[in-house]
Amino acid sequence: MPIRNAIAIGSGKGGVGKSTVSVNVAVALAMTGARVGLMDADIYGPNTPTMLGVEKLPPPDGQKLIPAQAYGLKMISMGLLVKPGQPLIWRGPMLNSAIRQFLGDVEWGELDYLIVDLPPGTGDAALSLAQALPLSGAVIVTLPQLVSLEDAGRGLNMFKQLEVPILGVVENMSYLDLPDGTRMDIFGSGGGEQLAQATDTTFLGKVPIDQNVRVGGD
Repeated sequence: MPIRNAIAIGSGKGGVGKSTVSVNVAVALAMTGARVGLMDADIYGPNTPTMLGVEKLPPPDGQKLIPAQAYGLKMISMGLLVKPGQPLIWRGPMLNSAIRQFLGDVEWGELDYLIVDLPPGTGDAALSLAQALPLSGAVIVTLPQLVSLEDAGRGLNMFKQLEVPILGVVENMSYLDLPDGTRMDIFGSGGGEQLAQATDTTFLGKVPIDQNVRVGGD
């Protein structure tokens, strides 16, 4: 499968905005003219179809799944393969199999970048991905707060143990700009920079709380 760069976007914690970062990174890369795929590896809680406004996959081509297309990129998600609202009550081996199918049974074509939106935690999905595909790097998403930092640190160290290069840390929901010009640090401040410094990795930047991000994602 001709994929030049495979980049995992993960965190040890749920609800920090991995899917939001994944979708926006993928769309931004596609806007530069790159050939981009987005693989939603969050099998239990797939959100990327909603964020990209995709409701179904094209008809398959023989044994191969054809990825959906939106905003100049190709994407696959378990959310497009099961009925809306249907829970997937799967054990690890089934998760492993699904991720391998997303890599081997999808007609990606040639890609400059495959962005992989990982589920929370440091378990089966990340291990399966690292074993099935040589990852060019990983991006860690965290909130500024201590609880999120602890979990994100575990996720970061997992990738290091798997010998996946850490491209950097993104701090999401960093602050809220109020109408009177003041800034509210709802989840604390500086946590992403502290994590990057403590782990000797790059701090990529802060993403503020912005209603337009939520509107676009919905």
